Amino acid sequence: MWSEEGEPPLWILQHPAYQQMKDLQVEDRAQMHAAFLVYMDLTEVRRWKDVSCVKSSELQLFLLEAREKEGAPVQTVLPLPAHQAVTHHSIRLALDRGFPVLLCAVASDSTLVYQRLTDGLVTPDPPAGPFQDVERRQHRKRRHQP
Repeated sequence: MWSEEGEPPLWILQHPAYQQMKDLQVEDRAQMHAAFLVYMDLTEVRRWKDVSCVKSSELQLFLLEAREKEGAPVQTVLPLPAHQAVTHHSIRLALDRGFPVLLCAVASDSTLVYQRLTDGLVTPDPPAGPFQDVERRQHRKRRHQP
C-alpha cells in the first residue's frame, strides 16, 4: 500500500483524517499508518459514528474515539502495529481516560484484530446455545439416588 520510501499513496495524503493525524505531530509513522487503517475500518467497514483522532501526549500515540452506533457511549481505540510492544503502563493510561478501550493490533498485511481491554478481571459470559452435558447430569443423578 505504501511506497518503498514509506510514503502513502496520494489519495491517503489528501484524506481529511490523514491530515488531522499529521497535524497532531506524532513521530511514530508506523503507528500513524496503523491508526489510519483502523480509522478507515471503523468508518467505512464497521460504520461507527463520530470517529475522531486524538493524540495521547503521555503515550506519544494516536488514539481514536468513536461510538459503535448512534447514541452509544464513546470508546477509545488504541491502534498499534502488531510488532509494537504494549506495556502495562500504556494500557493503564488508556484505561484511565474513562472510556471503554479496544486495542487494535494491525498486522503488516493490514489484518486488524480487536481486543477489548478492561480494568480488572471480567467474568466470562456463559456459552450460548443449547449445550448440555447430559452424560455428567445422568451420572450425578444416579449417585444421589438411594
